Amino acid sequence: MKFIFLGPPGAGKGTLAAKVAESYNIPHISTGEIFRAAIKAQTPLGKKVQAIIDAGSLVSDDITIELVRERLSQPDAQKGFILDGFPRTIPQAEALEGIVPVNAVVNFDIADKEVVERLSGRRVCRNCGQNYHVKFMPPAHEGICDSCKAELYIRDDDKIEAITHRLEVYREQTAPLIDFYRNKKVLTDIDARPLTSAILKEFEAKFPKN
Repeated sequence: MKFIFLGPPGAGKGTLAAKVAESYNIPHISTGEIFRAAIKAQTPLGKKVQAIIDAGSLVSDDITIELVRERLSQPDAQKGFILDGFPRTIPQAEALEGIVPVNAVVNFDIADKEVVERLSGRRVCRNCGQNYHVKFMPPAHEGICDSCKAELYIRDDDKIEAITHRLEVYREQTAPLIDFYRNKKVLTDIDARPLTSAILKEFEAKFPKN
């Protein structure tokens, strides 16, 4: 099965993709993973990406598309894959159609207010990096890590203003893909609010393994 996962930041796509990849024995391919792999392999495209990232610039659509093409040609992706973070725009989606057909596009649906609650409640230990959540996984003592007793802090990208901006960018650039794929009759909506185990169960029911 060849999947595309869509959904806003905080929808839990990455967590579920890892579970689906294990369950279906197919690779979970994110744009970050593609960039890192190409850079590590020092392919010609990888060297280009390294130079762009080192300069603090964004990787262009053309290069991203070629990297995806390169990654999807590898042996482990021939029987299926999960694309997470690509495509992000309609032009990328149109380019992907020229590379490989996908079986299903899964839209993990969650309201913006739920995303804000999930992400803004995250707390991270300054010392050991352990993650907590004020509502879903609070520490025993507020603001203090259970493991090493160091201070917990809020990452800059978990602050309300940053989350709101990320959601605005997603709605503007990526959300149009939902209608694009719905019109092609390949989109399935899945509620991203329940626990990962419940979402995985629903996913496996909607997409039986071959």
